[in-house]
Amino acid sequence: MQLFTSVQTTIVLVLSLLALGAEVFALLHAVRQRADAFTATSKQSKTFWVAALAIATLMGVASVGGVGLLGIIGIVVAGVYLADVRPAIDEVLGRRR
Repeated sequence: MQLFTSVQTTIVLVLSLLALGAEVFALLHAVRQRADAFTATSKQSKTFWVAALAIATLMGVASVGGVGLLGIIGIVVAGVYLADVRPAIDEVLGRRR
C-alpha cells in the first residue's frame, strides 16, 4: 500500500509541475506580445491577460504537489489563453504555421 501511495504522490507532483510549466509559458508569452495584438484579435486587453495569467501562475505555485480548486482554476485560465488567445495573436502577427 505504501508503494501505491508513493507512486500516486509522484504522479500528482509531476502533473502539477507540468501544469505550472504551462502557466509560466502562457504568462511569458503574454508578456512578450505587443498590446495592440490583443486589441486586433478582439480578445481582452494585454493587461487583463497578464494579470489573469500571473494570478493563475500563483495558483499553480500554491497547488504544487496536490490537486485543488486553485490548481484547476489556474490551468483552465492558462489553457484558455494557450488554446484561444495565443493562436489568434500569432495569426495577427504573421507567425501562424
